[in-house]
Amino acid sequence: MKVAIVGLGLIGGSIARDLKAQINVSVYGVDNNETHCKSALDLDLVHGLASIGDVTLDSDVIIIATPVDVIELLLPQILDTIGPKTVVIDVGSTKSDICNIVQNHPNRGQFVAAHPLAGTEFSGPEAALKGLFADAKNIICEKEKSNPEALETALQVFESMGMKTLFMSAEEHDRHLAYVSHLSHVTSFSLGLTVLDIEKDEKQIFNLASTGFRSTSRLAKSNPQTWKAIFGRNRKYLGEALDGYIKTLTEFRDAIKENDEEKMEEMMKEANDIKRILS
Repeated sequence: MKVAIVGLGLIGGSIARDLKAQINVSVYGVDNNETHCKSALDLDLVHGLASIGDVTLDSDVIIIATPVDVIELLLPQILDTIGPKTVVIDVGSTKSDICNIVQNHPNRGQFVAAHPLAGTEFSGPEAALKGLFADAKNIICEKEKSNPEALETALQVFESMGMKTLFMSAEEHDRHLAYVSHLSHVTSFSLGLTVLDIEKDEKQIFNLASTGFRSTSRLAKSNPQTWKAIFGRNRKYLGEALDGYIKTLTEFRDAIKENDEEKMEEMMKEANDIKRILS
């Protein structure tokens, strides 16, 4: 099987690393960043490099792992030129706009809209990790619009990396991810901005930062180019999530200012219930 990975960052590089380790799989990388291309070769993530034109002609599977705004540009172009048996998979973190753009494309059946739920706060080929997707969940949207053969090929690819796949609509995906992923990133970016604005002594931030601050601010190190596109594409549901979050923050602030310990304890006990869901 010949697999082309378009976009050699954290996700694309990690997919490439896992697939390249498999028998009878040839992995070729596509990226317009020359530094990323060189790093992917130096790190042995891919067997070789190729152009978009090359991979659309002779790849069995094309995986698009660029930021979501770039996926929206590339996906129709790739579907325009693929052969009759090539399967195209995107792994973007939003799905509605991507699915809508190609909903009437004549080769829509050869496309599988997916989102592996794995990652770190780091970016670029150097961030690629072996086994990043082991035991991770993967979401496929609009499976009924993909040909059975394309869907089966995509499932085999994801299962070979240790993922378990769930199915849902693109709208459902974006609504849920707004709360369980995208809101967390906005929160972390906001925390980082707040601390940097208030605490001007950078040495003290470094000296006093505990594991709690480090864990909650970790996502603030994420790639802005990637996340600005995700926030923009999921602005409807992320906006709703932020409205609810701001309301809760306001209640917490007021309870703290008024030294309402009963209210604070009540809210924290309610929040503790998250352990039941995540355990």
